[in-house]
Amino acid sequence: MKVEICSDVVCPFCYIGKRKFENALKDFAHRDEVEVVWHSFQLDPNFQPTPGESTHEALAKKKGVSTDEARNMGAYVTKAAAEVGLHYDFDRTIPANTFLAHQLIHLGAHHGRQDATKERLMAAYYLEGQNVGDLETLVKLGAEVGLDATEIREALKAGMYANAVRLDEYQAQQINVRGVPFFVFEDKYAVSGAQPSELFAEVLEKVYDEFKPAKPAPVLVADGPACGPEGCD
Repeated sequence: MKVEICSDVVCPFCYIGKRKFENALKDFAHRDEVEVVWHSFQLDPNFQPTPGESTHEALAKKKGVSTDEARNMGAYVTKAAAEVGLHYDFDRTIPANTFLAHQLIHLGAHHGRQDATKERLMAAYYLEGQNVGDLETLVKLGAEVGLDATEIREALKAGMYANAVRLDEYQAQQINVRGVPFFVFEDKYAVSGAQPSELFAEVLEKVYDEFKPAKPAPVLVADGPACGPEGCD
């Protein structure tokens, strides 16, 4: 069963949604049959950070509110994150354009390390105050999850996965994704937002029951006298 998730590295509810989905998946009896695929989605593809500007100031500018109001928004999200064991620190976060970070996630997928790369980047941004828009920071973070530092640097400099990021974003537009996180189950059912783990659990069960693989017929390794509807051999 495939679950595809559109999200951004610097989307606070994307990290919260990741945890809530993971909590549901952890208790799902068929979790080993679930393939999770992350898709790129930039909340602000054209964002250019201003040196020295805090996340509170950047948010205030974007929303047209005061810095204090922006801090209150951050406090609300910080409380929601704490409920799933994530300790956000908006005073340390560094505003960044995530185009390079998404390319690193695609490189991670190429080496079977997509989820680990996604997790490392989100933790670096929200919990550690690292700059996920900086090339050398991304090289370091990618190496921490087992990727080759030289390959990371060369791939990001050359934009090897730039088109993969753009394709993800184009495909998100085609299915009318307007906000993230956005979860698609088996190309048929969708869940938008950081929903409760209980809801994710219900959807996993429903989708699995509907799309569960047919039990394969046993391989015949010996054939001998037997009885059937028409009688016995």
